[in-house]
Amino acid sequence: MESKAILRYARLTPRKARRVVDLVRGKNAGEALMALKFMPYRGAHYVAKVLRSAIANAEQKNADAEKMRIESAFVDEGPVMKRMEPRSMGRANTIKKRMSHITILLSDE
Repeated sequence: MESKAILRYARLTPRKARRVVDLVRGKNAGEALMALKFMPYRGAHYVAKVLRSAIANAEQKNADAEKMRIESAFVDEGPVMKRMEPRSMGRANTIKKRMSHITILLSDE
């Protein structure tokens, strides 16, 4: 049985989120949650939130959450908020505030 959870528009750059997702991909769900709890990265909080949601979705389908494994986990790029920063001599720099879409798919196979 499969279970899926998606966090959209997370205010975290996809590059930083992928660093965390790559560490938990393929692990047991409970094992991954424990690993995420002690990671020093800011993205670990977001990935743990999605993983807990996927586990809850699996429990709604009467699947055994302890046997679930992270089948696939990936991060897509969301929209980019563009802000302008004034510079000298009337110029401006663009600041890009990136967003992520984090997807986790659990499977018991």
